[in-house]
Amino acid sequence: MPVNADLHIHSPYSMAVSRFMQPEQLLKGCVTKGIHVLGTGDALQPDWQKSWQLYLENDAGIVIVPQGEIEDQRRVHHVILAEDLAQFSQLRDLMAGKCKSFETSGRPHVYLSGGEIAALAHDVGALVGPAHAFTPWTAMYACFDSVRACYGDEKIDFLELGLSADSSYGAAIPDLYDVPFLTNSDAHSPYPEKLGREFNRLRLQHRNPKEVLASIKTRAIEMNAGFFPEEGKYNRTACTRCFTQYSIEQAIGNRWRCPADGGIIKKGVSDRAKELAGEGTPRPRPPYVHIIPLGQIIQTMEKTSSPNTKKCTAIYATLLSTFGNEIAVLIDAPVAEIRAVHPKVADAVDALRKGTVTLHPGGGGKYGTFSLG
Repeated sequence: MPVNADLHIHSPYSMAVSRFMQPEQLLKGCVTKGIHVLGTGDALQPDWQKSWQLYLENDAGIVIVPQGEIEDQRRVHHVILAEDLAQFSQLRDLMAGKCKSFETSGRPHVYLSGGEIAALAHDVGALVGPAHAFTPWTAMYACFDSVRACYGDEKIDFLELGLSADSSYGAAIPDLYDVPFLTNSDAHSPYPEKLGREFNRLRLQHRNPKEVLASIKTRAIEMNAGFFPEEGKYNRTACTRCFTQYSIEQAIGNRWRCPADGGIIKKGVSDRAKELAGEGTPRPRPPYVHIIPLGQIIQTMEKTSSPNTKKCTAIYATLLSTFGNEIAVLIDAPVAEIRAVHPKVADAVDALRKGTVTLHPGGGGKYGTFSLG
């Protein structure tokens, strides 16, 4: 059976996360969005572990996968997935003395290398891979030129693409030919514009955490879905202060300093992926479907100031009552049926599916934008 899975979120124990990121709210958000499998986020934090205990089995039928993110001694971030919350307790015990922030931070910093973290994760039976691997901050390819340079002899079980990349960015990198790609929301709030903004469609035999991990191991990934990479805030090489974009040649010529204001020029994900691919040949990957949150589509088509206006929320509610959830509208519902409910949204969804959206790429820490019609 195909399911939609968002396997990387956060809790209020992480920085800049909404206080409404609570299990009950998240389950409601999953139903609205159309997510069937959800990572817990921050499963190394003891109190957050306890918060989830009552919701591992839930009336919404959402499969809850224990998940955490950890920062290593080089500030590279790693995602860990497990079958049982107890595995994160075991992992925390194994890292005793290497971390001062398990109690205070949802995404703890540990004084271990990526390889040491991966080895410990594998020791407790968990899966591990680099978080938002291409991002120019706190990511594997920000610090290293290869998986081996980051993880040594330990293998990774997946690679998370991040908001500024899609499958095409990694498909030609020889280092990743045998690595499954995941794409997740990294959500900091439970609302549908964040939760499930990127997700994976997995094929499961049974709906449980063990089967979710098995689907990743066996590459039973039918589809990845998420932003157009250009919408990500690090897609293009740009100044981190004024966001002026530069070619690699210009950045090198300016010694990675913006001539306009002296800000640091940060290499974009697009340029970094090309650099890593070299002469590599793209290998086939599951389809990557580009989506934009439905609220943003409605806001754009109705030309309102916010997706939360009374008009926009009424349209959103009508679409959900007709098609069940947001992902169904964005990906699965026939355009003709959407048109019968709201012609302008149907036109936008049609453009989205055909890839005829006009994109204005982001870079340097500023999100890109899009226009429709």
